[in-house]
Amino acid sequence: MINIVGRKKIWFTISSAIIIVTILVALIFSVELDIQFRGGSIVTYSHSGELDKGDFAKTIESVLGGEKVSIQEQRDVTTGEMNLVVTLSSKQGISPEKYGEINDALWAAYPQNNIEVVSTSNVDASIGHDFLIKSVVAVAAASVLMIVYIAFRFRKIGGWSAGVFSVLALLHDVMFVFAVFVFFRIPLNDSFIAVVLTILGYSINATVVIYDRIRENKRLLGTKVSLAELVNTSINQSLTRSINTTISTVIAMGTVCVVAIVYNVSSIITFAAPMLVGMIAGAYSSVCIAGPLWVTWQEHKLAKKHG
Repeated sequence: MINIVGRKKIWFTISSAIIIVTILVALIFSVELDIQFRGGSIVTYSHSGELDKGDFAKTIESVLGGEKVSIQEQRDVTTGEMNLVVTLSSKQGISPEKYGEINDALWAAYPQNNIEVVSTSNVDASIGHDFLIKSVVAVAAASVLMIVYIAFRFRKIGGWSAGVFSVLALLHDVMFVFAVFVFFRIPLNDSFIAVVLTILGYSINATVVIYDRIRENKRLLGTKVSLAELVNTSINQSLTRSINTTISTVIAMGTVCVVAIVYNVSSIITFAAPMLVGMIAGAYSSVCIAGPLWVTWQEHKLAKKHG
């Protein structure tokens, strides 16, 4: 039997180190918000032949009075051709007149490259701010509901403490997902919210399975074993299931991630890569974080009661 609880200091140290480094990197180098949150415009251009992204950006910036733009190459999944996705950070968006000026400048600079507008979208800064606030509220509401649900379902093993520590394990998973965006300099966008909400459901399910084993083993074994032995037994009984579930989901998501990288589909990469890390973190936290945290708290309560 693997002594998961006995190695809790190792698990806590590893997780704490990753989270602290993530926070420090985010504070030092800042975290970029995508236009969904900060407002701006996205214009996708198709073209023929080779184009220099730097010169392409300078042409647009000259029309915008020097305002910086970012450009990414993205493969069109329908045609297989590479498009240029231009992100403009103007908080008020770009007016139709300014779009016309930009297009005229590009057509004049690249007459042989058949520059065409594939799509355009504007996001007002206030709308982006509202979307960010609503996303945070959605995550917070989901967390509260999970605490209440687990507190009610597992009231025989501490109820509220079980709920709180399961959500702490979820926050641990969210920080691991956040780390992907921080270390790879991916702007925070709606993919981050989608990944977080998905991981909340995925990870809590694995934690609930272990809590369910703890509850059943406590009913069967009572005071015959210590809390650490109780949780270790429960985790080991659930370990094969957790590993098999994680392997199957990681293989599926890993395949999606690889295909997205091969075809340079950035919108899928920014979802699949953090999701892959989140799934692994969720499996890790349900086994190595949630249970040991619960044991630590229960032992603290017993020591305080008898001390």
